[in-house]
Amino acid sequence: MNSLVTGAETGGKPLDESGLSADALPEPRSQGALVLRKFLRHKLAMTSVGMLVLITLIALIMPLFWPHGYWDSSFASFAPPSAEHPLGTTQVGKDMVSQILRGTQYSLLIAITVSLVATLIGVVFGAFAGYMGGFVDSVISRLTDLFLIIPAIAAAAILVKVFSGSWWVVAVVLAVFAWMPIARITRAEAMSLSQREFIEAARASGAGTGRIVFKHLVPNMVGTITVNATLAVAQAVLAEAALSFIGLGVKPPDTSLGRVISENYAQMTGRPWLFFGPFLVLVLISLSINFIGDGLRDAFDPRQRSVKPVKPPKKKAPKQVEA
Repeated sequence: MNSLVTGAETGGKPLDESGLSADALPEPRSQGALVLRKFLRHKLAMTSVGMLVLITLIALIMPLFWPHGYWDSSFASFAPPSAEHPLGTTQVGKDMVSQILRGTQYSLLIAITVSLVATLIGVVFGAFAGYMGGFVDSVISRLTDLFLIIPAIAAAAILVKVFSGSWWVVAVVLAVFAWMPIARITRAEAMSLSQREFIEAARASGAGTGRIVFKHLVPNMVGTITVNATLAVAQAVLAEAALSFIGLGVKPPDTSLGRVISENYAQMTGRPWLFFGPFLVLVLISLSINFIGDGLRDAFDPRQRSVKPVKPPKKKAPKQVEA
């Protein structure tokens, strides 16, 4: 009798074990939609995305309308902030705003290049080491350990000095010493995934090693790869700034935020706007990328709750029919 009453209350629709009708259950979502929804709900990450997009757009678009070029050194030396030069001029008579805009462009370009190259190398080495194991794993693991014990900044400074300081040389050299953490993380995940049923099925169907790695393993590691690639951008920004700050990074006519900071370090007390202007932009870029990485890590974490559970409707007591 109770089932008849309950069926009548739900319109005759079938119920699941929790007492919910089929229409009351949440609609299934794809993994990508769940990740995107969790990332969009991460307030700090979304604020950081807005900040990074704003900085990038300003660095790319503002030079088209700014009246002073980054190469123009015809202004007075160390002019104080004014309407014409909001952050003053440098010792050689260059507008500081134009220098920050140009430095931001190159810093972002170097960081993205480093992240892409380091991620590519790390994912390929880590995936093959984790899947194949044995001799291949031993060789790649020892190579990774060798690069990890080399002081990266010192080695990068020497190589940049030898091969000149063009921005792409700096990016490639930094990428050579940035792929090892990505390779280790990818290797560990590949070792875990290689024991799963879908990999065994791919082997049984005759798929080769390359096809299994790039078609089955790598797509299932996209979350880990995305998070580590994002964090590699922030690390590359700081690494390039450190090289340029000690005078072994980007060389003229190229520039970067690290080089601009280095050139105006001595003015930190007397003319602080020349130092803290590019320094603040560098800090905002680094923090924004790190917070975006934290948001992506939380979004890809399956332990995070993504959909609020639907509370089952309260069951009404069956109406008693009076005799």
